Amino acid sequence: MTRVVYVNGRYLPYARAGVHVEDRGFQFADAIYEVCEVLGGQLVDETRHMERLERSLGELRIARPMSRRALGFVLREVIRRNRVQTGLVYLQVTRGAAPRDFPFPKGETQPTVVCLARRVDAAKREARAAAGIAVTTAPDIRWGRCDIKTVMLLPAVLAKEAAAGEGAQEAWLVDSQGFVTEGASSNAWIIDASGTIVTRPTGNAILPGVTRRTLLDALSRENIPLTERPFTVDEATRAREAFITSASGTVMPVVRINGVVIGDGYPGRLTLRLRSIFHQVAELCR
Repeated sequence: MTRVVYVNGRYLPYARAGVHVEDRGFQFADAIYEVCEVLGGQLVDETRHMERLERSLGELRIARPMSRRALGFVLREVIRRNRVQTGLVYLQVTRGAAPRDFPFPKGETQPTVVCLARRVDAAKREARAAAGIAVTTAPDIRWGRCDIKTVMLLPAVLAKEAAAGEGAQEAWLVDSQGFVTEGASSNAWIIDASGTIVTRPTGNAILPGVTRRTLLDALSRENIPLTERPFTVDEATRAREAFITSASGTVMPVVRINGVVIGDGYPGRLTLRLRSIFHQVAELCR
């Protein structure tokens, strides 16, 4: 349970934390965010998360609220105050509060910064990885700039809710040509019959996942063959293995897609190997 939340320079009890009613993040989803894994009290891949945060701010022309070093201090202080050793830390930056109007506010508008952290039950997460997860598919109805990590997540919420209704833990989004773009909150991967890993290349259609980038480093280190190209749902259901990547689950095996069993119905050997070596490659920062 989150105990303390950072809001605009103040560390507040969870129940008292809030933002202005005319904050543009609340009214327009005019905001970006990052989610970092916390492992042993350390931030995982902090540098890459901060690089992506700064890129998202630049793409939306939101002013940087503070230096990277200051943001790092906030992240660590929130982790410390919430006594998180294994979990996640969430950072959100909005354009700020201003009278409601669609164009950007004129003059100086101070960005809103919110940060919270919470523990994750590591044993439950490992049990899920040992069993593998199920995914369903849904049409990708998101906007055309999914490469920016905005809080405009309603299509993902609807896809996740539909997946949960079918007993699945994630939804893979499918474009108008029948190709998987990515998961509602993850990047999507398959391993074909030859043992080659396949994932969609980055571009406006998918988020350039930080965990995805680190896994690419791991694949290079281990000399594991990779092809970056789109794949269809049918190809995914015929794959040898499948998995997703995200900060919350690192490398998570997929054993069913739309009710179809993948491989032998158990997490694949290569997927589990990648999961086991992930943190050997990732950056760990105190």
